[in-house]
Amino acid sequence: MEQQFLESGALPDPVLEVNNLKQYFPIKAGLLQHVVGYVKAVDGVSFKIKRGKTMGLVGESGCGKTTIGKTILRLNEKTSGDVFFYGFDIFAISRKQMRTIRPKMQIIFQDPYSSLSPRLPVSEIIGEAVKEHKIVPDNEYDNHIDRIMKACGLEPYHKDRYPHEFSGGQRQRICIARALALNPSFVVCDEPVSALDVSIQAQIINLLKDLQDEFGLTYLFISHDLSVVEHISDDVGVMYLGNLVEHGVKKSIFQNPLHPYTQALLSAAPIPDPTLKMNRIILEGSIPSPANPPSGCKFHTRCRQCMEICKTVAPETKEIEPNHMVSCHLYD
Repeated sequence: MEQQFLESGALPDPVLEVNNLKQYFPIKAGLLQHVVGYVKAVDGVSFKIKRGKTMGLVGESGCGKTTIGKTILRLNEKTSGDVFFYGFDIFAISRKQMRTIRPKMQIIFQDPYSSLSPRLPVSEIIGEAVKEHKIVPDNEYDNHIDRIMKACGLEPYHKDRYPHEFSGGQRQRICIARALALNPSFVVCDEPVSALDVSIQAQIINLLKDLQDEFGLTYLFISHDLSVVEHISDDVGVMYLGNLVEHGVKKSIFQNPLHPYTQALLSAAPIPDPTLKMNRIILEGSIPSPANPPSGCKFHTRCRQCMEICKTVAPETKEIEPNHMVSCHLYD
């Protein structure tokens, strides 16, 4: 297995395949902490990401986007379903084998400050895992760190500084460098620009695109900002309450949204033209609890086009047009 991951050119495509993934968290109550229910954070999600591509994952806060990213990386143990990374079922292999794969799967966290140790200088933050996994020989270590820092817009003299000495944008560059230092092929970007100013967001997004071209990276890009997702993604998935309600190529999703929830999300995105009138779709009510989701289609409690079947029968996922999938009874 180790030899196969060293020879990445021989690895199969797609890079990542997720089949009916479920992640339930137990709810415990009482003196003996009995399980009284489950929070269904991810409830049967399936998708694929091809090599060198970016899949954007969008949806309201609490819909399960970050949980998917962490479960894919096996930071959470799944409830059921399968995650295949280059054809390897990551939940079926041993911890020793997972250690071989781990450098190839990295994550960039949302908050660039809390995800960096305040007690370590930048050189150790970026290089700690490089030493642990023996990514490069000892005599090439310094050059490797310098090369990665330069690729991420950092200078060698930054190596002895600490995270509190940097701006938010620079700290996020450190987080990106820490991920890239392990020579990954797949990176989960968990809302990497949501904590940054708009002008800095553009710089980080352009940096991620440049690094993808330079290193041949594959991204799962999690965000609630549709304009950012449209700019960076090749494919887009729309999540609602633990389910992927619509997914497909970016052009199809943005030009021809099929699911009522996707239509509502896109109607809320600002348009940089004051002369255009926005036809805003207002969703009534709040998101139901993932611990007690509605029967049938989970969106029916907020949907303006709700039918009787929506209240009792969960819709199946159908391919309405090439590479454009939707889960909605409107297309039965």
